[in-house]
Amino acid sequence: MSHTDTSKNSQVGGIPGELADRLVRDASGAKIADVTTIRSTVQPNVIQVLVTDTDGVQGLGETFYGAGVVEAQLHEVDLPLLASEQPLAVPQEVARTLQGYVGYSGSGAEVRARSALDIALWDIAAKRAGLPLRTLIRPGSPSRMPVYNTCSGALYVNQQSRQSSENWGIHAASAPTSPYEDLWAFLNRPGELALELREAGYRGMKVWPFDLAAEAARGGPNLDLTFGISVLEKIRDAVGDSMDIYLELHSLLGLEAAMRLVREVEHFDLTWVEDPIRADKVHDLAALRLVSGSPIAVGENTGSGANGYPALISNDAVDTVIVDVGWCGGVTDALGLIEASAGAGMNIAYHDCTGPASLAVAGQLSLASQNAVVQEVARAFWHTWYAQMAHGVPDIVQGQIVFDDRPGHGVELRDEFLKDSGTTLRRMSVGNG
Repeated sequence: MSHTDTSKNSQVGGIPGELADRLVRDASGAKIADVTTIRSTVQPNVIQVLVTDTDGVQGLGETFYGAGVVEAQLHEVDLPLLASEQPLAVPQEVARTLQGYVGYSGSGAEVRARSALDIALWDIAAKRAGLPLRTLIRPGSPSRMPVYNTCSGALYVNQQSRQSSENWGIHAASAPTSPYEDLWAFLNRPGELALELREAGYRGMKVWPFDLAAEAARGGPNLDLTFGISVLEKIRDAVGDSMDIYLELHSLLGLEAAMRLVREVEHFDLTWVEDPIRADKVHDLAALRLVSGSPIAVGENTGSGANGYPALISNDAVDTVIVDVGWCGGVTDALGLIEASAGAGMNIAYHDCTGPASLAVAGQLSLASQNAVVQEVARAFWHTWYAQMAHGVPDIVQGQIVFDDRPGHGVELRDEFLKDSGTTLRRMSVGNG
């Protein structure tokens, strides 16, 4: 049986032909010279990728979770392959080169590594063109958009590479002393937090008050909804309908439990219910959507490939498609998802809560997507370690994300961060020169 890899001849991503031609033309034959991976004790789950092309143009990419295995994938598999194949330093050529025999779909280490490289290459492409990334993708894109705040804390998902209440970075028994500890706040004083966010200009907040009950019930239908409902009640009592509520469920429920929950929360007029069931349970999600009085949003961990988003869209399983650019194959794959979701009459939304470059590229794509209406931010990250790592992070002003017109996605790592004793850099030459 032949295991010949024919993927290099396959179509990659959703880049329109005219834009793909421009990327090649603007590159003028440039290839990748070297790649540096960056990891830090500031947030151990983040890995950044700094790509330099043979013209000296640099781009920054990023992904989240399992930074060590992503780094190994890059240095042991991807970068040696790029050194051997020598593709042009343009997103579609590198993506095509890295479409391996295994690991080409989902959101595993192969896809996360490819995503980080792809983001860096799009940063380079926009810098070559002298344009913000959003304008390179869709000329005339606006520079600002409403946001909602994901109510995390600064140490949320900092210690482990998994989504679990054990990785929330808080101590339930004691109030944190640092500001912007929104996760502890929504669990303990949700009404006050809602008022605080409204005063700061936010008109949307995401909370996950049912996670503890879902973990205890192992996703089964007997989960105790009492506490979660009390959180939603206190938010509505405090701010009425002046605050959009986004309910996160982290894929913790089975179908029966999810059906029970959406019936119980319908009267809160939620903006959406996010990831109630695992994204690969497409038919369960479609069944849930038929009975839910709240819109269903799914997809941030779906990743790349034909078995993920295409199934969600073709089965009418969601109202809003959620995309993490660092997990889906990068900008190259995300462009195809914009077209597919818009064609199905669905909105698209981009995940934050992962890193400063990820927020920047997510925001740029939101502005370039005609079917995106809101951008997620985690103000606890934005006010703390995002700024510690990088400059050029987009502003958050009165409930909107605001970009300037600098070329690329706009984010650069700080020199002091790169030189810090807690930061580790690993460089590999890829060019032949």
